[in-house]
Amino acid sequence: MKTRKDRTFCNENPSGYRRLLPARETIRAQWHDYRESDYFVTVCTQNRVHYFGEVYNGQMELTAVGEYLTAEIENVSDHYPYVEIPVYVIMPDHIHLIVAIHPRSRDAIHRVREPDNRVQAGGITGNKNPMLNESLATVMRGLKARVTQFARQNNIPFKWQPRYHDRIIRNRNEKIRITKYIEQNPTKWKLL
Repeated sequence: MKTRKDRTFCNENPSGYRRLLPARETIRAQWHDYRESDYFVTVCTQNRVHYFGEVYNGQMELTAVGEYLTAEIENVSDHYPYVEIPVYVIMPDHIHLIVAIHPRSRDAIHRVREPDNRVQAGGITGNKNPMLNESLATVMRGLKARVTQFARQNNIPFKWQPRYHDRIIRNRNEKIRITKYIEQNPTKWKLL
């Protein structure tokens, strides 16, 4: 892949033609590695469609996709033992989460002995093993993928908005303020 100013040229095209794609700039903080911290995350559905349910009298009534999403959030540590989601809310067209990432120590599943007795991280895939990347992006990619897969398997129309918004929670007061915002979100929901 070659980059030229504001365009990216992708040569990995099966048809052999060169495609011109717009360059995507990251919106992530370049000074932070996203592997250990607490984050306030918001993820929306594509075109803000109400895939997760509706709010009635300040209470969220979930659809099947919303119920599946709830189960995935509550069991996130089954997939990512280094993650906890202590506070979240599912709204008709978006979710708010506090995602706490606390890396675990490396264990035997993450190491393989080389013939000369050196330890290689990541098993046979080496350092390119995506499961070794204990980051916010890994968690969000997995959560979004599992919900999308559930919807497809059950023939339920569903799409996420690309990407997500995150904010690094810098102190206790900020976490308290964000928690209050998340908890009050359904009661402040207004249909436009």
